[in-house]
Amino acid sequence: MSVLDSFRLDGQVAIVTGASSGLGVAFAQALAEAGANLVLAARRADRLEETAEMVRALGSKTITVSTDVADPAQCQAMVDAAMAEFGKVDLLVNNAGVGTAVPATRETPEQFRAVIDINLNGSYWAAQACGRIMRPGSSIINISSVLGITTGGLPQAAYASSKAAIIGLTRDLAQQWGARKGIRVNAIAPGFFASEMTHQYPDGYLESEGKRVVLGRTGDPAELAATLVWLASAAGGYVTGQTIVVDGGLTIT
Repeated sequence: MSVLDSFRLDGQVAIVTGASSGLGVAFAQALAEAGANLVLAARRADRLEETAEMVRALGSKTITVSTDVADPAQCQAMVDAAMAEFGKVDLLVNNAGVGTAVPATRETPEQFRAVIDINLNGSYWAAQACGRIMRPGSSIINISSVLGITTGGLPQAAYASSKAAIIGLTRDLAQQWGARKGIRVNAIAPGFFASEMTHQYPDGYLESEGKRVVLGRTGDPAELAATLVWLASAAGGYVTGQTIVVDGGLTIT
């Protein structure tokens, strides 16, 4: 296999959660371009179909599954649908997530738990359901954030906690499932990439925080998706338990 061929995902089946918008769409596009077939999951079924049309135009087979990852039963149903359609799952991209910016003294238990339920618990329920049926050579990629490593200047206790916890979850599942199941588990920690979440930031926030970015710009979602394809493919076959930071140098300043 040539180096370039090792990045191909022909015939593989990938589940992408949070695939209705933002980075989830970029991930789905990149995986389809690399040859994978897709199971697209999110709460907004109408938006999922838009992503599915794009994937089919690239020549990949796909199904959509309306899924709230905070519900373990819905995560299991998502995996069951993938198995019924394709007979296997080779890759899970745990991308579904939400963010809030609420001062810690005013954040309600319901607000805090809602973020944890989707970002952390949802990633675990999806990984758990996939881990039961994945074959050796499969891969799980959890989407963390640089805010799980550094601070961002906004009151984001719930979001930062959930993304830091994803890093710990990644290490533990990699250790549990590496030798025993042959499943690699890694995480990506994005910096500032255009998404629905960044569109909600206060005016001037990105410009202010952008001064910390060594490369002097926000990221292109295609750059993040390329990292994901590398981790998912044979090219990343000896990488597990790692968190790959893709942030233009923000966390070194």
